[in-house]
Amino acid sequence: MKSFFKEDLKSSIVLYLVALPLCLGIALASKAPIISGVIAGIVGGILIGFLSGSNTSVSGPAAGLTIIVITGLKELPTFEAFLLAVVIAGVFQFLLSQLKAGVLGDFIPGAVISGMLVSIGLLLVLKQIPHALGYDFDFEGDEEFIQEDGKNTFTEIYYAIVELNWGAFLIAIISMLILIGWGAERLSKYMFFRLIPSQLIVVLLGIGMNIIYINYFPALTLKGFHLSDMPTINSQALWAWNFPDFAQISNPIVWKLGITIAFVASIETLLSIQAGDKIDREKRITPANRELFAQGIGNVASGFLGGLPITSVIVRTSANVSAGAKTKWSAIFHGILLLFSVLLLTPYINLIPKAALAAILIHVGYKLSKPTIFKDEFKKKFNRFLPFIITIIAILLTDLLIGVIVGILVSLCFILVSNYKTSIMLYRDHDNYLLRFNKDVSFLNKKNIKKLLNSVPDNSKLLIDSTKSDFVDIDIIEAVDDFIEAAANRGIRITIKTSATKPHSLFKAL
Repeated sequence: MKSFFKEDLKSSIVLYLVALPLCLGIALASKAPIISGVIAGIVGGILIGFLSGSNTSVSGPAAGLTIIVITGLKELPTFEAFLLAVVIAGVFQFLLSQLKAGVLGDFIPGAVISGMLVSIGLLLVLKQIPHALGYDFDFEGDEEFIQEDGKNTFTEIYYAIVELNWGAFLIAIISMLILIGWGAERLSKYMFFRLIPSQLIVVLLGIGMNIIYINYFPALTLKGFHLSDMPTINSQALWAWNFPDFAQISNPIVWKLGITIAFVASIETLLSIQAGDKIDREKRITPANRELFAQGIGNVASGFLGGLPITSVIVRTSANVSAGAKTKWSAIFHGILLLFSVLLLTPYINLIPKAALAAILIHVGYKLSKPTIFKDEFKKKFNRFLPFIITIIAILLTDLLIGVIVGILVSLCFILVSNYKTSIMLYRDHDNYLLRFNKDVSFLNKKNIKKLLNSVPDNSKLLIDSTKSDFVDIDIIEAVDDFIEAAANRGIRITIKTSATKPHSLFKAL
C-alpha cells in the first residue's frame, strides 16, 4: 500500500469531488431522502471497496436504477419498506455470487464495452454543459435521453444557452482552462503541480470566485440550487433515521422490487467492471463472482443504514482510473471523505458551485471520448466498428442498459452473418465438387446448404467433407440426407468424409 499511497490519496480526492454531486443528484432524482444517496456512496466506497477484488471499480448509487427506485417508492407504503427491498436485493446478489453468475460478464463483446465507455464520456459532456452554463434544473448523474420535464439531452443545452448564467459560465471556463493546463509538461516538473489535484484547485477557485461575486458583482452571484446541497446531520436527523421495515416481509411488491434491483444492479456491475478492466493501465482482471458477493453485502448494509441501492458505476470508475488510482484504496479513501464531509464539512461543501463540479465531469468525459478513440476503432474491421457506433448512438438516445442490449444484439447479428457466409463453402474443379463444412453448422445454415447442393449439376462428382465440424445441426443432416436420396436420379456420385466419433456421422450411408 505504501508505494501507492500518494497516488491513491490524490485520486480519491478527485473521485470524491466527482461522486459527491452524483450521490446527491441521484437521490434527488429518485425522490428519496437526500442523505440516502450519500449513505450509498459511503457504503459503496468503504465496505464494497474492502470486499471487492477490483483495483479500479468504484461503487455507489447509480442513475440506471433511478426509475426502478421511483416506481418502488410509489408502489410501497413507506421508504422503510423500500429499504427492505434493498436488503433483499443484496441477499439475491450474494446468492448469484455463489451460483457463479459473474461469468455472464464475459459474454459482452469488446466493441460494446468500448462503445459504452465512449458514450458515457459523451453523456458526461452533454449532460454537464447545462450545469456549466448555470442551467441547473436537471439532476446530476442523469443518463436518460428523455428527461422528466419533457426536455431531452440536446434541447436542455439549447435552453441553457438561451438562459446563460454568466457567473456560472465564467467559473466553468476558467475551471476548464485550469484542468487542461494542469497536465502540461512544463508544469509537471514542479512538485506543487504533481501533488495537488487540479480538481481541488477548481473547487476552491469556484468558491473564491463566488465570494468575489457576492462582494463586488452581486448580479453574478450563485446561490440556491446553483450550489451543492449536502444535508446536515444533527441530533434531530439521527432520531429520524430510516431503517428497513421487516413487517413488510410478506409484501409481494417488496420481493418483486428486491429481485428487480438485484438483477439490474448485477448487470450494471458486470458491465462496469468489464469497462474498468479495459481502461486499467495494468490490465488487471476483476473476479466477477467476488464483485457480486461484495455488491450483495454492500446492498444489505446500505438498506440497513437507510441508503439507496448500489452498483459498480462506470462514471466513478472512469474518474478513478483517469485520476491515476493504483489500488482499491482510492475507492476506500473517497468513501471516508464522503463520511467525513457529511459529519463535519457540510457548511463548506454547500459553498461549491455546480458549475465548477460540471467542469470536472466534462474533463473526465472528454478523456473517455477523445477523437483518437474513434480513429482507433475505425481502423478495425467493419464488424467491430459498426456495433461500437450503434452502441454509442443507442445509449445516447435511450439509456445505458438499453443501449448495451442493442449493441450486443448488433454484435450477435454480425456473428450470425459471418457464420452463415463462411461455415459451408462449395469448391469446383471441372466436374468435381467439394462441399466443405469449415466450422460448426447450425439450423441457420439450412437455406444456404440447400442452395449450394442444388447448384451441383447432374452427372458430376461431389465430396462432402465435414471433418472440421464438431457439431452439425440435425436440420443440416436431414437436408444432406434428402439430397443424397435424390442424387442417384441425377447421376451425381457422392462421397462423404466424416469422423466416426462426431454426430454428423449420422449422414446416410451410400
